[in-house]
Amino acid sequence: MSKIRKITLSRRDALQIGAGAAAASTLGAPAVLAATRKIKIGFVSPKTGPLAPFGEADAFVIGKVKEALKGGVKVGRNTYQIEIIEKDSQSNPNRAAAVAADLILKDEVNLMLVGSTPETTNPVGDQCEANDVPCISSIAPWQPWFFTRGGKPGKGFKWTYHFFWGLEDVIAVFTNMWTKLPTNKSVGGLFPNDGDGNAWGDKKLGFPPVLANKGFSLTDPGRYQNLNDNFSNYISAFKQAKSEIVTGVMIPPDFITFWNQAKQQGFKPKIVSVGKALLFPVVIESMGKNGHNLSSEVWWTPTHPFKSSITGESARAFADSYMATTKKQWTQVIGFVHALFEVAVDVISRSEDPTDAEANRKALAGTRMNSIVGPIDWTRGGPFMNVSKTPLVGGQWRHVNKQFRYDLVITANETAPIIPVGGKMEPISQTD
Repeated sequence: MSKIRKITLSRRDALQIGAGAAAASTLGAPAVLAATRKIKIGFVSPKTGPLAPFGEADAFVIGKVKEALKGGVKVGRNTYQIEIIEKDSQSNPNRAAAVAADLILKDEVNLMLVGSTPETTNPVGDQCEANDVPCISSIAPWQPWFFTRGGKPGKGFKWTYHFFWGLEDVIAVFTNMWTKLPTNKSVGGLFPNDGDGNAWGDKKLGFPPVLANKGFSLTDPGRYQNLNDNFSNYISAFKQAKSEIVTGVMIPPDFITFWNQAKQQGFKPKIVSVGKALLFPVVIESMGKNGHNLSSEVWWTPTHPFKSSITGESARAFADSYMATTKKQWTQVIGFVHALFEVAVDVISRSEDPTDAEANRKALAGTRMNSIVGPIDWTRGGPFMNVSKTPLVGGQWRHVNKQFRYDLVITANETAPIIPVGGKMEPISQTD
């Protein structure tokens, strides 16, 4: 920690000295100063490793942003060119922290953006908090982002701001889907030993107390390590409890392992609602017909009634552009990765000095805008300071044998009626 403080002070001093030197060297030469104005934005995401589906659409989204901002961002009388510097966390928290430190200390970014699970957002946010760099994060429930990092109600953080939904929302979405079908209300829980799993399975703040209050019984055999190759003890416990519902938050490889073993061992729940793993069409397609009627939380779809503040495109137009460009099915992350850059541009455009960390922090704290994922507002305090919630609904994957094998159909929107329902909840076939 002492090393970080030393580097932080060195960087702050260097920036102050550099700013003074730049001002002195450009006196009488405003044209030169205007030509060299640049804002550096750092972006960290998992492009490789088990969380790679979260980074699958980064190239498309960033390409669209660069094209839209090729003329720069106007701030008062000045125009600033935007440089985006990307780093791969490799799905590793230690790597995420290391590349964030590089972006801060070597590249000297003015703003940091980060998304995709607490294993990425948290170490990057901690580096920014330690080094006085404004950071915008998303694509992780707010509780593991806030509490795991030591956030205190009423105080929060100074440099890091987050927009996404919370555990209260995903629990409501899942139970709304479950009550649409007749079950014995016996639920099997799959919670890994990571930021998400420990938050979702927390006996005070996670699923257990809420499910109990709603009349569901939860069988939780305990935490497992990510990239587990044997879920037999979990399957045995669920069969013994006669669990007709399975829930949890899993990385894609682990769910595929679990679901294949469940099929082999004759475990056939009526409903499977799992966060994280079941978000991506590439994961569902890899399971052949075994992905039919699996369900998950739905953060963003082409039917969401929002548009980009950068390009002006509707959610539908943005998704269509992605599919036309990549020849791949749209994926939920494209909306939220794009929204990260929307917030960054909004902050830069309102900052008194986009090259100054404190000015950018103040602009970030005053953010109140509409984005392609909905309103983002840190002026009202959210559930806690530094948190702005976005709408969440629930849906199922339907095997359709069209251009893309599966469609994601919204089946529960009680938590966000503005998002239209696309179909009714259906049980998983018991004959597969």
